[in-house]
Amino acid sequence: MDVLSDLLHRARARNALVRKLVQRPPWSLTFAEAPALTVVATLGGHASIRLDDDAHGRLAAGDIALISATGRYTIADDPSTPPQVVIQGQKKYVVGGEDAAGAHRSLAPRTYGDGLPGATVMIRGAYELRGDVGDRLLDMLPPLAVVPAGPRTRAALDLLATEVACDEPGQDAILDRLLDLVLVLALRAWCARPESAFPAWHRALADPAIGDALRLLHEDPAHRWTVAMLAAKVGMSRAAFAARFTGLVGEPPLTYLTGWRMTLAADLLRDTEATVAAVAREVGYEDAFAFSVAFKRARGVSPSVWRRQVR
Repeated sequence: MDVLSDLLHRARARNALVRKLVQRPPWSLTFAEAPALTVVATLGGHASIRLDDDAHGRLAAGDIALISATGRYTIADDPSTPPQVVIQGQKKYVVGGEDAAGAHRSLAPRTYGDGLPGATVMIRGAYELRGDVGDRLLDMLPPLAVVPAGPRTRAALDLLATEVACDEPGQDAILDRLLDLVLVLALRAWCARPESAFPAWHRALADPAIGDALRLLHEDPAHRWTVAMLAAKVGMSRAAFAARFTGLVGEPPLTYLTGWRMTLAADLLRDTEATVAAVAREVGYEDAFAFSVAFKRARGVSPSVWRRQVR
């Protein structure tokens, strides 16, 4: 399993919320409690996005925005359009008068707007990501990343848009997987852009040997890896492997492995009832004391204190 796939798999919560929005200008939607990650795509027309910290972007047809800010953000036909509807949690508050209320009625399953000619058509998918692995994924992104339209993303968006309006058995499972597809394609496209600032390990994936080493660490993080063992697996000398890994990833192989193990351990302590000793074994430590020392060095507190604090 490659690093990005591992992060997405471990961080994903189920039941992502997917909605289709059909809005005729002037329109403005404010989301007061943004989830950890939101995917917004325009299928037709255009839209502007503004975050509370004044970061902003504009979407043309087929563009995708990845919003990783956790504060308020507004989607509108134009930045100057006054607020019309505020969505907080699962509740909608109309602040723009009766006309605004009529423009945000339910049109079909998971579809809202007025449905009249000249409308902008959008898909919005909201993710709640889990724990420290989720934080590690979000660290890859700026608060707002706009990915221009492309043939691969457009095909996935068209399929997602078709399924949003359906109401058949297994619909939520289909929407979850299609939204995942759109997200991964958007992340790939964002990675390829010169302005993206992804972690060093992402660039290292392109190196055959170091990419293979990262895959091995993520496939079996509990294995008792050594630098020599990893080097042999990828067909390099120990010294050459250690130097290349450190140069590309930004830290030595076992330092990277320890950091990943501590990330996994933090989520196990938060999400399960496993004992500290069991968590230690799960992430590759036979000795619970050695695990506790490593965890405290990484997090500043012992595993038991961490568990109490995050709960």
